[in-house]
Parts: sequence; C-alpha cells; structure tokens
Amino acid sequence: MESAGPGFDDGKDPDALRTIGEVARTLKIRQHVLRYWEEQFPTLQPIKRSGGRRYYRPEDVRLIETINRLVHTEGYTLRGARQAIRQLAKATPAARATGIVDVPTDPATDRANGMSAQSLAKLSDIRRRLEAALDAA
Repeated sequence: MESAGPGFDDGKDPDALRTIGEVARTLKIRQHVLRYWEEQFPTLQPIKRSGGRRYYRPEDVRLIETINRLVHTEGYTLRGARQAIRQLAKATPAARATGIVDVPTDPATDRANGMSAQSLAKLSDIRRRLEAALDAA
C-alpha cells in the first residue's frame, strides 16, 4: 500500500489514519477548509467516529493533496477541480500516477463565468510557458 505522503514525520506508520488536525498541520490547510472540501468533493469521505471525529486514510490524504494542488497551485475553481478529479479517475493508470489531467472546458460555461475566449487563450499561453520552463529546469 502507498504511504500517506512525504510530509508526515510523526513516527506513525505511513498507512496509519490521520486526524483532521494532523492533516491540516502537515498540508498547511485549515481544518474548516478540509471540512468544506468534504462537502464539495463527494469522493473525499474520511472515517467519522464518535463525536464526529474525522480520521483520514492515506488515499484521503492523497486526494486532499491533489485538490490542494489543483486549486491553489494550478488555479482551478472547485468545480474545475471536481471535473479534473473525475477525469483522473477515468484516466489510464500511467496518467493517474502523474496526477496530470487535461480537463476539457465548456466555452458556454467559461463565458457564463466571465471568461472570454481571449482570456482563455492568454491563460493557455501562460500555462504552456510555465510547463516549458519546468521542463527546461
């Protein structure tokens, strides 16, 4: 089984359950954000014990890391992140291992969200340049 992630340095087994406090502290995400993400991402379902205490499995932690990367690093909206995660679930095992998916956009939805074709083209250009810079590094 894969480990929960490289960020945990608490002496626990890599496959151990983590409390919401441990996950929040390690991933630098506030607890209320994690609880909100549980509402927004149906696949994120930590184990809940008496008193409503949450315990995150290693796969929950990996999903949180993916959500965090999509939303805070790659600039996805929560809706876009949900789409990306759905696409990732349908992706090949090799694509799933990298965590990189290309989410098709819906031009009508983008326009409704205030995104013009010109803005989308600029964002795509910026993304290509960033990927090229990362590949060159």
